[in-house]
Amino acid sequence: MTIIECDDSHAARWDAYVATSPTSAFYHRWAWRTINRDELGHRTFSLAAMEGDAIVGVFPVVQVKTRLFGNILCSMPFVNYGGPSADSPAIEQALLDAASQLTEREQADYLEVRSRQPLARPWPTSTHKVSLVIDLQRDPEVLFKAFTTKHRQEIRRAYKNGFTARFGGAELLDDFFAVLSESWHAHGTPLYQKAYFTRIVETFGKDIRIGVVYAGDDPAAVAFDGLHNGTVEGMWLGSKAQYRNRLVGYVLYWELIKNACENGFDRFHLGRSTVESSSESFKKKWNADALQLYWSYVLRTLPKLPELNVTSRKFQLAIMVWQEAPAWVVGRIGPRIARGIP
Repeated sequence: MTIIECDDSHAARWDAYVATSPTSAFYHRWAWRTINRDELGHRTFSLAAMEGDAIVGVFPVVQVKTRLFGNILCSMPFVNYGGPSADSPAIEQALLDAASQLTEREQADYLEVRSRQPLARPWPTSTHKVSLVIDLQRDPEVLFKAFTTKHRQEIRRAYKNGFTARFGGAELLDDFFAVLSESWHAHGTPLYQKAYFTRIVETFGKDIRIGVVYAGDDPAAVAFDGLHNGTVEGMWLGSKAQYRNRLVGYVLYWELIKNACENGFDRFHLGRSTVESSSESFKKKWNADALQLYWSYVLRTLPKLPELNVTSRKFQLAIMVWQEAPAWVVGRIGPRIARGIP
């Protein structure tokens, strides 16, 4: 077995492995390499374990190098998780060793591995993130009847406000981006440029689902999901402030769940949340189980685990400043900041 850094000539073999490996996910697909490079300006080191001509493990590592946040290697940044996907623990260890050597070679401050399972290497690990997962049914009414009485009542109340939902792709991108921009600004979070989302839609086509909930003709809440091997990956969502007290979030989530059931999916990852956060609590109302995520580190220059998360004091201050920033600042500077926050 050997570990190599793949180039475009390996793309088809890489994706064939990801399509069949039970440890791979939507975020392991080859196309993220070019999306991160072309739209965000980052290098990707696509590590693969080879036995002859066959790929037996993959590990995408992105270099996020900015003046503001330093030189970081991460798998995978900007999405919910990544990490090595391998046929055996020994192959995983070899991929991790290669990534550790890469951290030294690139003089990175640290390597962050966001994995769905504990790693084969005993690296320092944070367990502050979880992914909330719903096991779906072909008949969505089976899930609906399993909700608490109070939760069902809240969903019915929300629909009485006249919301309707649409699902699609590129044709809903303008509405999606408009709502997400407003929502993330209100929460004090810089957002990527629209071209980033456009590229993802163009690249993955039918493996992307955009959902929009409307109040009349006005887009009120939105979601952007990836579709892979029977799993819906919740990636980005948001809502307009004026519709939150009308329970638009309940309509959005139920429509997303119902649509996933009706289209034959087995699982719905509602996206990652911080442990014991209000986001985790809301997602658990939908009978979602918390799947532990493991963020492990090779610390080359840092004395302790990094604090690039919204619960740190530094980020809380930055959030408050960003919430007060005018729209022209948000639109012009936001994407430059967002590309550096893995």
